Amino acid sequence: MSEVAERRGRAWFELRQDIEDFLYQEADLLDQRRFKDWLELLADDLVYFMPIRRNVKFGEHADRENTRQGEGISWFDEDKWTLTKRVEQILTGVHYAEEPLSRVTHIVSNVRLLDVQPSAESAREVTVGCRFLVYQNRVEYENHTFIGRRTDVLRRSGASWQIARREMILEQNVLLAKNLSVFF
Repeated sequence: MSEVAERRGRAWFELRQDIEDFLYQEADLLDQRRFKDWLELLADDLVYFMPIRRNVKFGEHADRENTRQGEGISWFDEDKWTLTKRVEQILTGVHYAEEPLSRVTHIVSNVRLLDVQPSAESAREVTVGCRFLVYQNRVEYENHTFIGRRTDVLRRSGASWQIARREMILEQNVLLAKNLSVFF
């Protein structure tokens, strides 16, 4: 066993596998358009945030590249209530940007446990970093690819997990998509 594996222990690796499975199952729910089931994975106090990225001078990236939550504008600064309303609107069948429904594929990779509280053996809250690729196809000719990284805070809820916070950072600062109707 490697030094890192010895230091982390079996519980840490089992926890990471559990978290990965949760994230992959979440992606499947979204890809299968099971939006109501997806909403069940969200904590009632969810924070769902995607800043807008700006091109800034060298040395200013940490301070100015991404907009800040609660300050100015962002692609998303939402909670469970607003996401629920978005799902309800899509499910009416009269959503201008989702009629017909998009075909979407979510790919999640590079899953890392950034923080585990209180411990891997009895984790109640886990901060997870990952990369994502979301491919969206609409009607015959609209194709959009969103690539970025995510930081999620997952909270234990019974035998499973709920997403308490999600921050998504897109690797592009200009979006060519006509709308952002997909969930990340």
